[in-house]
Amino acid sequence: MWWIYALLSAFFAALTAIFAKIGIKGVNSDLATAIRTVVILFLAWGIAYFRGATTQIHQLSRQNLIFLILSGIATGLSWIFYFRALQIGKVAQVASVDKLSVALAIIFATIFLGEIPTVKMAIGALCIIAGTLILVL
Repeated sequence: MWWIYALLSAFFAALTAIFAKIGIKGVNSDLATAIRTVVILFLAWGIAYFRGATTQIHQLSRQNLIFLILSGIATGLSWIFYFRALQIGKVAQVASVDKLSVALAIIFATIFLGEIPTVKMAIGALCIIAGTLILVL
């Protein structure tokens, strides 16, 4: 079932790039990111509220909070740089290079989480890295 959510994530990420490219025309990319973030804030809290997840907020540990905050900071910085790249680059190139995050996630998961990548994962990561280099160079 996880792969259905992953496919939906990829689908909406693709739409994000298209909608963002159209939406940032003539707009400061930082302002565009801020507007997008407010929309996401309301959407995420609305979903959490209506699904009853907000009742669990008092169960969060200090570690949960620290790493969720760090994840939020990383996400915010990713969006700021992504929107700036979209503003000055082509969607197909920016979105493709952005997917280097998949290979980086595999590498970081190996280093920081002790996950052992399969041969298929390693080959896939190398293909993504090679494809990114082809697009950039």
